[in-house]
Amino acid sequence: MSLSEILHYHLLGIEVQEYLTAAAILLAGFVFKNLVSRLLTKVLFRFFKKVGEGVTEQQFHELLIKPISIVIFFITIFIAYSVLDIPVRSSEVGHDTPWFAKLAFRVYQIAFIAGVTWIFLRMIDLAVLVFMKRALRDPSRLTNQLVPFARDLIKLFVAIIAFLVVLGRVFSIDVTALVGGLGIGGLAVAFAAKESLENLLASFTIFLDRPFEVGDLVSVGDLTGSVEKIGFRSTRIRTVEKSYVTVPNKSMIDKPLDNLSRRTSRRVFFMMSLTQMTTSTQLHRIIELVREAILTHRLIEPDVQVKFTSLTSNSKDVRVQYYVRTDSYDEYLDVMEEINFKIVSAVEEVGADFVDTTMTRLSGGSGGSDLPKSLQPQSGGQSIASS
Repeated sequence: MSLSEILHYHLLGIEVQEYLTAAAILLAGFVFKNLVSRLLTKVLFRFFKKVGEGVTEQQFHELLIKPISIVIFFITIFIAYSVLDIPVRSSEVGHDTPWFAKLAFRVYQIAFIAGVTWIFLRMIDLAVLVFMKRALRDPSRLTNQLVPFARDLIKLFVAIIAFLVVLGRVFSIDVTALVGGLGIGGLAVAFAAKESLENLLASFTIFLDRPFEVGDLVSVGDLTGSVEKIGFRSTRIRTVEKSYVTVPNKSMIDKPLDNLSRRTSRRVFFMMSLTQMTTSTQLHRIIELVREAILTHRLIEPDVQVKFTSLTSNSKDVRVQYYVRTDSYDEYLDVMEEINFKIVSAVEEVGADFVDTTMTRLSGGSGGSDLPKSLQPQSGGQSIASS
């Protein structure tokens, strides 16, 4: 059999030379798809860099080169199958088309639409990258909060559109009628997805009212931590124990929320218990020295209280309250420690003493605990005592 006869030999109704031509096109597409996609992204970057200030060519390639190469290969597959006597268009697929050809055609359509959708999603990432680069000139926590949310929302819309295109183009479903029918069936869907819809609406409430932003330290319910991300359905919080907690957005707006980052200052309050041996002269001097030590600190608000407020059978109690101007918890602890040392020094300077730390059994059954009177909890603060 001659070469010409081999090339014109029919296999499953298709000539061998057509198989070879299609194979050559597929091979060329597979080999050169990366090269073509890189050249194409280089051309696109020349136009993009005029508006994409701050985005490097390497970042542009990393985002787009892979999805573009996939789409180019799908186009190569379309060209290769066009050479063969196989339906490659919706108009060519009929009732007499073999089932495996229909299946292959639909799989190809879905894959091609997915590839194009991938390019659009990467373009959204690219737009977000450009926006974030520009936002670095005037950084704000609102930008860090809003941009990821907008990116996810736009991606969701693109995915929905791609899904509707698949239904319409691949499965020949009347999308208009389907969307219209959702007006009736949407009630059942909305009822089934009630919690998800509530969380979605709560996310919009968070963005409109802005009770907190990404980076804020918040306390909601029994949870205290720093907000790391606000999503469609939930808010991610890094707790003080460094655990990562996901809280439904509905809970973030339904429960009382304390935004600790927006405090103008942090309160310090405790009762300073001195022994009964402390004289009135010593007590006046201690109050004077403690008030002076607190007021002279650069981070303390003027509203300082150092008052002799309680006289018990074994102690003279001085109420100490002041406010630290800081939103940093570490700085708050540093200021409190510094002032506590000054209080101890003031008591030692006048020759007075704190109450004895002798342990006294508290009544209350077998569950009782041993605590010194001076260390018993006070509302809203700490107690100081030393022997």
